[in-house]
Amino acid sequence: MWQVTALTLFPEMFPGPLGESLAGKALKEGLWSLEAVDIRRFAKDRHGTVDDAPFGGGAGMVMKPDVLSAAIAASAPTGVEGPRVPKLLMSPRGAPFSQARARELAAGPGVLLVCGRFEGVDERVIEAHALEEVSVGDFVLSGGEIAAMAVIDGCVRLLPGVMGEPASASEESFENGLLEYPHYTRPASWAGPDGIDRRVPEILVSGHHGKVAEWRMEQRKEITRRRRPDLWARRTPAK
Repeated sequence: MWQVTALTLFPEMFPGPLGESLAGKALKEGLWSLEAVDIRRFAKDRHGTVDDAPFGGGAGMVMKPDVLSAAIAASAPTGVEGPRVPKLLMSPRGAPFSQARARELAAGPGVLLVCGRFEGVDERVIEAHALEEVSVGDFVLSGGEIAAMAVIDGCVRLLPGVMGEPASASEESFENGLLEYPHYTRPASWAGPDGIDRRVPEILVSGHHGKVAEWRMEQRKEITRRRRPDLWARRTPAK
């Protein structure tokens, strides 16, 4: 079973949306497990203090190293903490989370996710526990919980038995460095709110599977070129 441990100040946020749809069904079926660990349980005073002012001054507060480290260490009995299981810290300064990384994580035994809050996490905890900093985009959230859920969902859907049609994942956005092709369904002719009649491309109703596959690949390339030139440049480096 793929095991997830989420360290958070708000354990009640989990499973949240992860309890619905594909991820929720897989959770109920025992294809993966989730434990939300309350970091505040490891505070050392009766006030449950988990943060303090940063050395050197500045705005915001920083998560205390002794409290967070104790929470990480206490995850060891669950089987998630260990040399083979990645320990991720949700951080806007981290490396962008990718489809390739999701596949790597899904192929392993599970993951430990640290959901930061306040101004950040004491750097010494990151070093001592070899936390891998991961970002879900070039923006800042109020905490790491939503980012952690995005990472979990991206991995869970790749676990064996979760998706009804395994082949569907191979044609999704970011597979092979390309975005996904356009999708159409019935009716074949549809007039939108602007009154313009829009028909499904003829190739898709031709019944010629080889040509459909070629059309879809060309669409993937063209959409990637136009919308994500950065992805296209990485896929076709300049000579």
